Amino acid sequence: MKKIKDYDDNCPIDDTLKLISKKWVIFIIRDIFLGKKQFSEFLEEKTLSNRVLTDTLKFMEDNDLITKQVFENDIKTEYSLTQKGFNLNKILYNMLEYGLNEVNSGNLSEKQKEELLNEYETLFKIND
Repeated sequence: MKKIKDYDDNCPIDDTLKLISKKWVIFIIRDIFLGKKQFSEFLEEKTLSNRVLTDTLKFMEDNDLITKQVFENDIKTEYSLTQKGFNLNKILYNMLEYGLNEVNSGNLSEKQKEELLNEYETLFKIND
């Protein structure tokens, strides 16, 4: 029987981390779950340049996390999650749970934590 260390060169956890650890990827995925679809919407409340956002979106397209759809003679562009991108929903939800329970992000009350978990459970379609 192989041991975990025997898989070091092909570690699924490492591969997943490489995919989602690029700066802004997780935030853009979260934003798409929140209903954002356009380039300008991804810039809201963030301190990233147009160039960095362009590069990140291209990285996400190249890795099949999102698709880009262009409308109205190249004037309007929308981004959406692929199935591969959507399947990060449970990882994001588990990160939220971990942050609330183990890191206690923002020192929220138990009621606030429960409300946030319920909101994100619906948003990420955890029980669908």
